[in-house]
Amino acid sequence: MNAQLNAALENDTYAYDAVVVGGGSAGLSAALILGRSLRRTLVVDAGEPRNAPAAHMQGVLSRDGMSPADFLAAGRAEIAGYGVDLRAGEVTGAEPDGKGGFVVTLADGDTVGARRLVVTTGLVDELPAIEGLAERWGRDVLHCPYCHGWEVRDGAFGVIAHPTMPAHQALVVAHWSKDVTLFLHTAGELSEHDAALLDAAGVRVERGEVTGLAVEDDRLTGVRLADGRTVARSVVFAAASRFAARDGVLRQLGAELRETPFGEFVAVDETGRTSVPGVWAAGNVTGPQEQVVNAVSRGYRAGAALNAELHFADLEARAAGRPVG
Repeated sequence: MNAQLNAALENDTYAYDAVVVGGGSAGLSAALILGRSLRRTLVVDAGEPRNAPAAHMQGVLSRDGMSPADFLAAGRAEIAGYGVDLRAGEVTGAEPDGKGGFVVTLADGDTVGARRLVVTTGLVDELPAIEGLAERWGRDVLHCPYCHGWEVRDGAFGVIAHPTMPAHQALVVAHWSKDVTLFLHTAGELSEHDAALLDAAGVRVERGEVTGLAVEDDRLTGVRLADGRTVARSVVFAAASRFAARDGVLRQLGAELRETPFGEFVAVDETGRTSVPGVWAAGNVTGPQEQVVNAVSRGYRAGAALNAELHFADLEARAAGRPVG
């Protein structure tokens, strides 16, 4: 702990009411509400948003088709208007300070004191190890039909089967195109029920292992199989083989985790409150299905709940004649 922070804590004061760890959609939304609630707020952002490879984002009312970079830039400008501080960097640790607040440590060694924390650090999509897949991610290798389905509708879709839910994504995207091929890759055989649904949806099934993608003039043209064939496709849907939450800070704090079909994620209530008193989480660090519009909503809830907790804690302190904050 640096000397300035020690002195502040000894005087029962904090540099910030809240530190928001992560400056994506959820983090900026939480910060916006906290700033509007007159809370001294710091956002620490490592600058690694999950949707950075995508040229556009869809399904966000009034912002449909906006680039993720422009969306975040607009959000940063908005929070600055409410006095929220934004700092580029990575939070490497956080720990209770023994006074009801937290000491937040940054990668550069600096420390910051905060009464409450909001963790919105997102996740990393760990893609199947197929040649060329990662390079096309967010362009013509996609994961979400609600994000991209309209733009590629009626195209020649390929779907790389997920190891644990091999038919699911192909069945979903078949709503956007009648030309869908499911590549089982390494997923094994289908259940009779899945096979029947795929047949009903008109989805063709390729059982060979996928070795790579065919690309011409910077455009996806097909999916290569181990037997030497290339199946012509213009779009490939591929769910991550594993979702790795960036939850190191939450784990360090001892937050309760929950098992999901997509891996282990921090457990939160409807406001984003974790099992650690004074700590909220929102966005993809809580699960892989939090798209931009969901993350914004969850960040809003977390910011509002955090402000309410501080407000009533201060009222209780005043009523009891104790120092506030």
